[in-house]
Amino acid sequence: MMNKLTTSIHIQFFLKVLTVVFYILFLSSCASKKTSDVSYIKDSKALVTSFPELDVYKTRKSKDNPVVIFIHGGYWNEGKKEIYGFLGRNFAKKDVVTVIPNYTLSPNGSYDTMAEEVTAAIKWTYENIEKYNGNPDQIFLMGHSAGGHLIALVGTNPKYLKNKDIIKGLILNDAAGLDMYSYLKKYPPTKDHNYDVTWTSKEENWKDASPIYFVSEKTPPIFMITGTKTFPSIISQNKEFVEKLHKFQPSVHINFQEKKHIPMMSQFFWPWNKNYKEILKFIDVNK
Repeated sequence: MMNKLTTSIHIQFFLKVLTVVFYILFLSSCASKKTSDVSYIKDSKALVTSFPELDVYKTRKSKDNPVVIFIHGGYWNEGKKEIYGFLGRNFAKKDVVTVIPNYTLSPNGSYDTMAEEVTAAIKWTYENIEKYNGNPDQIFLMGHSAGGHLIALVGTNPKYLKNKDIIKGLILNDAAGLDMYSYLKKYPPTKDHNYDVTWTSKEENWKDASPIYFVSEKTPPIFMITGTKTFPSIISQNKEFVEKLHKFQPSVHINFQEKKHIPMMSQFFWPWNKNYKEILKFIDVNK
């Protein structure tokens, strides 16, 4: 009898949770409008027959909103924009237009291909976002894991996006690969995760791919969150990155959170997650 009662209680609890989730998704979808599969690139070094596209999440009521371009993670060889619709809906509900592009993954492209496509997504956003209620002069980049690496690289390495003033800030969520040169010197790239293609075998490319070596007075303002239970290399490289950045941005610091790598991203599923409030503050100060 007790087992049946316990099972019944668990089922009721699950149904209540499910109801709440569907309610959240319904409210979020009502507060935003999604435009899917927009072409943003005309040429690429990628070994593909069709170029990546992007999705835009805009608010239904207001105009002239700040913009977040989100770049997903996934070891530089997996992931897709469709997984992160919750982020676009939640930001749109908070009057932030969100752009989420796909980009060419390894082995069809290297870090350089990916960074150039992220740059193309930024340029497309700057030229077109007013049509989606966004302000082209208030563009912020956000990335998790490999996506954090790519936005940091585009935001620091001068070979990408000549006019860095377009980017008002970088939001790094458990960013990986901030110093690939040091990492790959210890662990040379292999076929595992297609790292041999992503980073190539040339040491000069490893340094070229490492944002930490390009930090300067031109680096956009940075907001960082990092998990205390994430990969040790991410923690150490995030700390080293901030130490180097202090020369140009004395107040920058890491917001540590007691989470592992994946939960650092999945927590954004919930619209009331505290990070939204902190990111909105960062946007408001720097827009």
